[in-house]
Amino acid sequence: MTICFHYLWGLFLSIFLSLFYVPSISTSNLHIVYLGHNNGHDPLLTAKSHLQLLSKVFSKEDEAKEAIIYNYKNSFSGFAAILNSSQATTLSKMDEVVSVFRSRMLQLHTTRSWDFMGLSYGSGGSTPIQYKYGDDITVGIFDTGIWPESESFKEEPGTKPIPDSWHGQCVEGQEFNPKTACNRKLIGARYYLKGFEQEYGLIDQTEYRSPRDGLGHGTHTSSTAVGSTSRNASFFGLGTGTARGGAPRARLAMYKICWFKDLQGRCSESDIMAAFDDALSDGVNVISASIGAPPPLVPFFASATEIGSFHAQEIGVVVVFSAGNDGPDESLVQNVAPWSICVAAGTIDRRFPTEIKIQNTSFLGQGFIVEALKSQLIASSQIFSDGSCSVDKWNGEDASGKIILCFSTVGPVSSGGAAIAGYFANAAGVIFVETTVKQSAQDDFLPTVHIGLPQGTQILYQLQSSPKILRVQIFPSKTIIARSPAPSVASFSSRGPNSMSPNILKPDITAPGVNILAAWTPKTSPTLLPIDSRSVNWNFDSGTSMSCPHISGIVALLKSAHPDWSPAMIKSAIMTTAYMRDTSADSILAGGTLKSVDPFDIGAGHINPLKAMDPGLVYDIDTQEYIFYLCGLGYTKKQLQRIIKPFPGININCTGKYSDLDLNYPAIVLSDLQSTVTIKRTLKNVGRDGAAYFANVVSPHGVHAFIWPRYIVFSCGKRMISYYVTVTPLKQSQGRYDFGEIVWFDGHHHVRTPLVVRVNNV
Repeated sequence: MTICFHYLWGLFLSIFLSLFYVPSISTSNLHIVYLGHNNGHDPLLTAKSHLQLLSKVFSKEDEAKEAIIYNYKNSFSGFAAILNSSQATTLSKMDEVVSVFRSRMLQLHTTRSWDFMGLSYGSGGSTPIQYKYGDDITVGIFDTGIWPESESFKEEPGTKPIPDSWHGQCVEGQEFNPKTACNRKLIGARYYLKGFEQEYGLIDQTEYRSPRDGLGHGTHTSSTAVGSTSRNASFFGLGTGTARGGAPRARLAMYKICWFKDLQGRCSESDIMAAFDDALSDGVNVISASIGAPPPLVPFFASATEIGSFHAQEIGVVVVFSAGNDGPDESLVQNVAPWSICVAAGTIDRRFPTEIKIQNTSFLGQGFIVEALKSQLIASSQIFSDGSCSVDKWNGEDASGKIILCFSTVGPVSSGGAAIAGYFANAAGVIFVETTVKQSAQDDFLPTVHIGLPQGTQILYQLQSSPKILRVQIFPSKTIIARSPAPSVASFSSRGPNSMSPNILKPDITAPGVNILAAWTPKTSPTLLPIDSRSVNWNFDSGTSMSCPHISGIVALLKSAHPDWSPAMIKSAIMTTAYMRDTSADSILAGGTLKSVDPFDIGAGHINPLKAMDPGLVYDIDTQEYIFYLCGLGYTKKQLQRIIKPFPGININCTGKYSDLDLNYPAIVLSDLQSTVTIKRTLKNVGRDGAAYFANVVSPHGVHAFIWPRYIVFSCGKRMISYYVTVTPLKQSQGRYDFGEIVWFDGHHHVRTPLVVRVNNV
């Protein structure tokens, strides 16, 4: 997966780089050896035990010491080392070892959004919840670093001293002085590059060997999650407003794990494991990581992100991941472990309409046009040999001062690729025609207006039938809010179902992720292209990389307001209060298609932070339930003894029959219903004593869902009640998913649980 503005150029870049790429041959590779929990042992002793273990596959201890890249010794036990295949295999068979796996290279998934979600700045006389909570919460961002001079990371007025629970550091490095970079807002900053440099060699010269951000992405996500209040933020005058993060009073700790390579942020799993090891020891409360790798998904405990997030939830730290940018095809969702939160991306009600005028006809597109353009319009076939707006098809004709009409369907090409091709042909701009379901504004460096296929076809007919030169006028883009239905799920947002554990719904939730304005690195251009010399302090970006920190900021508020809630309870509050209707009260649309969303597009729905603060009821999951879930996946008692921290009353004997259907998840998915099945769920009351709830069930098409009891009362002192859902197939079917829901209602709270069923009885 990639940052949104990176994948715009991906096709052109990959072709260009492939001409120079020569694969290397090596007998040894960087591996991660995961040993489970560290049982509270002294970190130095843990590191010493790693060396002793590794020495068993080397002839000399010095060779073993030289092979170690990282020791993971604070929050769990393991190490990263250079191993050949026989050494890795030998280690994997040792009793002390849970798993041995190659360190993969993961990628990044890359103002108005908070108002859109109801968290308005300075509304009314009372303190907005964004400014009421968060002082005691530290959010760890795993990303490309931080630009500490940004307005987003200044101390808010009245910022309290750093919490006593914080044990982290601000690490010195290239152009990063902790004394001036860190404050009571940015309280921690570390960087990790041993794994990256082992894979790719020394970092790019444009990068900083420090926590400083040379890419922009980490500054953007940090600003979105916890950025301080900054007035008059805009991108060249577009989107002007007051920018702030979801939890502007929360503290920030940056863990720089991703580095610049081929115009992308790449992140070594060995570096990610080291960041988790430090972050959990430092005292973070929330971790936000917009990273991942596309399917096929690897087993949970052969993945740095899933290992780190599992140990995080054990100590009450909530981990939020992005779902990926591989939509709209199904089953490509990433980061699917049930103990973390997986976030899809949606739109907000802000548009950038851009008027195009040709002769006496006007067309309305979307763009980031800062200055008006008036020029000759030409067809792409005049400049490119096959009509596709791509660099390799440029016929050498000069398009100086002209605007090219490009179609996404000819090639096909992306708008970014078309803009680069237009730049090389010396064009003044591009009108980029694409299917309406994908149309959105974005910064393509060369002035570009996005229009739908029907309008683009009409313009093409005008161009072809005109006996004389056709001139086009493009007016500056405007910023319009609250006049178009929103949200919709972004076309690029990765969809379910979950390819690892089909009965666990992923993504979990949707949040804003399209054209999000947030802080940027002024040293880096908005597009990262070498030909782009512009410098900005604020930038628009799109991707599940942007939706992830929205949820992370909301999680920080929830943890501050409800410090006794477990990570599972916080996830439940977010999911069961989500909504499924847009601002016009119609069904939310699934971008990239013409259909309404289903849970595989949107998860439980779109985030509603105000309602999540007071969900009424939640689903909680304890360690014992995760153990039974892992038993059902085939993990053994011996493995679980090493993974799970010892705790009185915990049963790690996988002697029964276990199913992922038994996990007390805030969604019910039956991916293979052949006959009647009964599912148990347990609700915890986090509202008032004596609350009484009624259940309403919407059965998916072709099944009957019966709930018992339909009426529950949380009498004084009774905090938890279980209910049962019996689902019976009423049709003959195979491979088709149908969707329903269960809603518990007490007159104020609507506690909604998605019900997803696939009947397989043919």
